[in-house]
Order: sequence, then C-alpha cells, then structure tokens
Amino acid sequence: MSDLGFLERLLDGAAVEWKTIADVFHIRNGYTLSRSKNEIWENGAVPWIRMDDIRANGQILDHSLLQVSESAVKGRKLFPANSMIFATSATIGDHALITVPYLANQRFTNLTLKEEFANRFIDKFLFYYGFRLAAWCQRNTTKSSFASVDMDGFRKFQVPIPCPEDPEKSLAIQAEIVRILDAFTELAAELTTELKIRKKQYNHYREQLLNFEGKKVDHLPMGDERVGKFRRGGGLQKKDFVEAGVGCIHYSQIYTHYGTYTRTTKSFVSEEFAKKDRMARPGDLVIATTGVNDEDVCKAVAWLGGEDVAVSSDACIFSHKLNPKFVSYFFQTEQFQKQKRACITGAIVRCVNADSLAKILIPVPASEEQERVVNILNKIDTLATSLSEGLPREISLRQQQYEYYRDLLLNFPEPEEAA
Repeated sequence: MSDLGFLERLLDGAAVEWKTIADVFHIRNGYTLSRSKNEIWENGAVPWIRMDDIRANGQILDHSLLQVSESAVKGRKLFPANSMIFATSATIGDHALITVPYLANQRFTNLTLKEEFANRFIDKFLFYYGFRLAAWCQRNTTKSSFASVDMDGFRKFQVPIPCPEDPEKSLAIQAEIVRILDAFTELAAELTTELKIRKKQYNHYREQLLNFEGKKVDHLPMGDERVGKFRRGGGLQKKDFVEAGVGCIHYSQIYTHYGTYTRTTKSFVSEEFAKKDRMARPGDLVIATTGVNDEDVCKAVAWLGGEDVAVSSDACIFSHKLNPKFVSYFFQTEQFQKQKRACITGAIVRCVNADSLAKILIPVPASEEQERVVNILNKIDTLATSLSEGLPREISLRQQQYEYYRDLLLNFPEPEEAA
C-alpha cells in the first residue's frame, strides 16, 4: 500500500460530510452502583464495564469481568450493543466498542448511534475514528486535580461520512479502511497473545519465589522497626514540573510510566521546590496510594537513582532495610494484593493509607536469599518486558506501523477544506 494519497484514491474525488458527535450519537453517562447492596452483585448476568475490562481484554468487548443483576437496571435502560465508551474523567481517552448490551460505571461517556445514522456507518469504522476523538480528549481536559474532558467541545467534535450522496460506496470505503486496520490489529494480537503466555509464566515464578510459607522465614508487618517505616509524599503537583532540575515522581506516573524499579525520573522540579517537598532516598519504594480502580492502588516503584527525588501527595515513601527490588516484586504478588484489598477504602476514588500498609505482612528472608530471588526475577522480567529485544520490541514496531496507517486512513479533508 502506497503511503501517500491512499485515502485520496479511496475517496476518488468523493465529497466528505461532517457531523458532530451530538448529531450522530445519543450521549449518556455511566453511573455508580452501590457496593453495599448485595442483590446487585449476586447471580448477575448483565455486563458491568469498567476500566479493568479494557486493560484485561482490549478495546472490543463482548463480556465483562464483573456482572450485575437485573435489579441494577430498574428504571434505567441498558446501553445498547455496539455502543462506544470513552473515559472522560481520570484516565482520559481510553475507549472501547461494546458488542453486547451492558452497563458502565461513571467514568465513561457512552455513545449510541442514532437510528437515522444506523445505515450510514460501520461500527468498527467509528471505533477506529474514535482514536482521533480520544486524542482530542487528552488535549482538552479541565485544569484541576481530577482531570475531566471539556464535554461541550466533546459534543461538537466532528466525524466524517465519506461519499454521503452514495451510501453504498460510503459503506464500501469504510469497510476497506476497517479491513486494512483489522489486518494490523490481528497481527499485533497474535504477538500479544504470545507475550501474555510469557508473562503468565513470569507471574507463576514470581509467586513461587516469594512464597515462603512453611519455611523458616519471618513474616513481619512492613511498619515493624526491623523492616521499615512509611512517610506520606509531599505537595508535588504536575504544575510544579520544570524541564530540568531535581528528579520527582508523581503518583500517577507509577501506574502509567514506571515498572518495578527505575534509576531515572520522567519529570523534574526546581531545586527551590525540592527543598520544601518530601523526598525519597535511594533504595526507597514510592507507592501510589490513590487510584480509580483497585488494580492501580499500591502500585510501587523502587527508586534506585543516586540522588533523592521529590514525591507527590497521593503517594507514600517506604524506607526499609530490605533489598529494594525484593520489596517491589513483593508488591506485585497475590500474597500482597490479597492483604491490600482488605485495606482499600473509598467509592469513586480508591485509596489506602500508610497506617494500613504498615500492618501488611512481608516475608523477610536472609539478604542472600533476597538477592537470589531478585536475580532470577530480573532475568525473567527482562525477557518479558524489555523494549530492546524479543516480542515486546516486535509488538512495539507493529503498533507504530498500525498507528501510522491509521492516521493516514482516517485523515479525511477537514470541513473547511472539503468541497
């Protein structure tokens, strides 16, 4: 496929009509379900879509990790099959096509195609064009501590109808675009499946290596003086970032940028700001104590750089006497997750406080055993996650190729340019 002019050849001189999101879709918000009403969560068959579903199963979904009962939809209608969801608060821009009737939580804005446009669009064409809307959402958020999309602008965002005067040709053009993009996504999916198998093996070995039940190893509260202590992060906010200076770690970056450990920071603050902020020392763990879902809460990164770094609020610092990587790997285990889940509070925003973390038990083997475990997990982790070799690199390259062609194929002439 020639890069230049492919869309022009596909259109073959046809006009493009533009319609706003509000013109084309019914727009409805998701809503909160009460955690205290057991009847909602027992014997459910209605898909309940959350961000966890996108992370676990991708962006075209026909089922959910959790189901709710019919009692959750009394007086309200299910969102119809083949609607799209967009995260318009917190983690902005993630979106998915849901191919079955469903409910969704309050984080999502739901788009259902209006009946008069049902025969003018292919659902997957709109899904792929949704990546452009998602990018727009990320550029147009409110400037506050809890980000949300400019919904007035969201409603005015425009989607193209190629060749509007000939519906059959219009659908053929959309179908060809979908066919090409599907081919790229299928290749990436095959590679991703292989990578998931490797990561599953890695998770198995990590659980085994950090399980010391039945062995002569103490399990101590993390706040025990023989283990370590927790400190809350400081007042760091994203508005305090500067281009260069003292390294800093914002809590949101822990689950979007960092892995098990790091020696460099993504962001910086001025030396003046660092003097008054709370700092993590080399070897400390930096832990996100707030998240929009249980998975994100308590994600942690071991700071292994040579200098102290500033840490934001909604995070805490764990200074300890153990191998830093050993502790960070422990935070990824089901052994830790099970204890963490019992400590989480909050409805919309989920959080854990430092006092609760201090009570969680951690195995404390000899330092030589900690190092042995870390060395094994480092090797497996490198195979599974390194972007410089193996499957992850191949997936990254295929993703770049897919995004390149997606941009080309969806780069319709803007409204003011269309004849």
